[in-house]
Amino acid sequence: MVRFATSNVNKVEEVVSILEDYLIRIEQVNAKTMEIQADNVEDIAKTSAIWAAQESKSPVFVEDTGLFVKALEGFPGPYAAYVYKTIGRKGILKLLSGVSDRRAEFRSVVAFCAPGGEAVCFLGIVSGMISAEERGSWGFGFDSIFKPDGGGGRTFAEMPIDEKNRYSHRAQSVRKFADWYLKSFRGP
Repeated sequence: MVRFATSNVNKVEEVVSILEDYLIRIEQVNAKTMEIQADNVEDIAKTSAIWAAQESKSPVFVEDTGLFVKALEGFPGPYAAYVYKTIGRKGILKLLSGVSDRRAEFRSVVAFCAPGGEAVCFLGIVSGMISAEERGSWGFGFDSIFKPDGGGGRTFAEMPIDEKNRYSHRAQSVRKFADWYLKSFRGP
């Protein structure tokens, strides 16, 4: 079992689903994390993991995500959670009104740290497009406006969790973490 520091139950559901393939169980920890303001998702995740490991006094991992929209010069980037809380999906769609280049990418970083140790990071990236309108009822955050490449033109919110996990940035970073965890941290 590995501890996952997050208060986001939607992330927990996705991560549990991904890690089932690795026979890794998680325990959600509401350990206090320090989320620094930085332009790099990896720096934010790394700092949060170190802080959470110290606070919980146990090995722990965190996950942080950014949405980078090309036409908006990478905005909202690592500030996606704040932007979601303030202007939401409708605000992003409004900013892209009349814009033809709607390319974007989600970046996810899983950072793992044991107390007193260095954080180890794993990056997942998925490219896609911002849709013209909200579509779908599954998922959370910006899922209803993000169409991943290879997803048949559907948004993440139009995909059940097992299908989303075939494409998603979070699934990529969590799988990389799981491979490392089983080989390096837990040993053979």
